[in-house]
Amino acid sequence: MSKVFGLQSQGAWLYSLWKFSRPHTIIGTSLSALGLYFIAMALANANFAVIPLLAAWIACLCGNVYIVGLNQLEDIAIDKINKPHLPLASGDFSLLTGKSIVAITGILALIIAMTQGQYLFGMVAVSLAIGTAYSLPPIRLKRFPFWAAICIFSVRGAIVNLGLYLHYNSLFQQTVNIPSIPVSIWLLTLFVLVFTFAIAIFKDIPDMEGDAQYNISTLSIQLGKKAVFKISLWVITVCYLGMIVAGLLNISGVNSIFLIFSHIIPLVAMWWRSRQVNLEDRISIASFYQFIWKLFFIEYLIFPTACLLG
Repeated sequence: MSKVFGLQSQGAWLYSLWKFSRPHTIIGTSLSALGLYFIAMALANANFAVIPLLAAWIACLCGNVYIVGLNQLEDIAIDKINKPHLPLASGDFSLLTGKSIVAITGILALIIAMTQGQYLFGMVAVSLAIGTAYSLPPIRLKRFPFWAAICIFSVRGAIVNLGLYLHYNSLFQQTVNIPSIPVSIWLLTLFVLVFTFAIAIFKDIPDMEGDAQYNISTLSIQLGKKAVFKISLWVITVCYLGMIVAGLLNISGVNSIFLIFSHIIPLVAMWWRSRQVNLEDRISIASFYQFIWKLFFIEYLIFPTACLLG
């Protein structure tokens, strides 16, 4: 066991594990699990209960680590060019360590989800299956721009949002069916679905060098970084304008005034921040990519707040 998880210190190992888990995805997963819990709680007028939330959160985190870890296991050579700081690419983790973490987190995700109910188990199982197909040969869908994007935004957008809501609502109300999912949940799901598409195509811009060398076809390689950059900006703009329009339509269970102004602000901030991006500077591109993720994080704070105020 020490050979599998051995580094010079426990602190160094934990820091490498943090990098291996891809922190921006961990934060996104955590906020989605928390945000959807509060939305379901507000809509059901239920009381807060920590155990169901904690169990769903841990299952989602384990699934997250499995998916991003498997991707790193299959992309070590590419990551040595694109992301040399990652533990497998840098040599901080051995191949055995990486495989052990991926296996353990994948099994834990399924076991914990299975104990919590059919909706959570279904969500986790489907997410893991898609994540496996995304990275693992011979399917390896990440080789194809269209299917790679489908994998990412279907999991982050539809499967996670609808699956978590159905799970939480089944705990609060005991009975639930898909037609009973409220408009507010469909609205959030559509927003995240489209927003994640922008993340999915933008993420390859700073990785063009390694992707091209290892024949990974992406939209950035096919269309050029400038075109993909503009597409991403306008896709996110459509997301925010959609939420603003929804606020004007007075969606049931949502505070319209808060919804409108809370989406105008990040929309303006995104366009202002985009003017500072140098597409010839990989660090500048990567920084804006992290900024887009922050906007994604914020939505899981904004929308639940709008529901709680509704």
